[in-house]
Amino acid sequence: MRSRNPEPLWRDVVGRELRARRRVRGDTLQDVARRAGVSPQYLSEMERGRKEPSSEMLAAVAGALESSLLDLTAAAAEQLRERARSADTGGEQLQSSFLLAA
Repeated sequence: MRSRNPEPLWRDVVGRELRARRRVRGDTLQDVARRAGVSPQYLSEMERGRKEPSSEMLAAVAGALESSLLDLTAAAAEQLRERARSADTGGEQLQSSFLLAA
């Protein structure tokens, strides 16, 4: 039986999304942290999935990236959906291989 990869934590997915958005804009941690009213260290920990930020904190950082909490969380949710779809497809392909071998 094939072992499944564990589902990523929400804070990891949101953190990756924050980092991607910051980098696309060409902003530094310091730039975004200053606009959001957080320390660069805290923002870095958010981006690395080390902190479980409140919705208020996420909204502040999203706003500093000229985005919204809705856009940020919708993008993170879509990443989780895509991962689930690809995991389902992988499982179906594996099952089909076993059926063909039988």
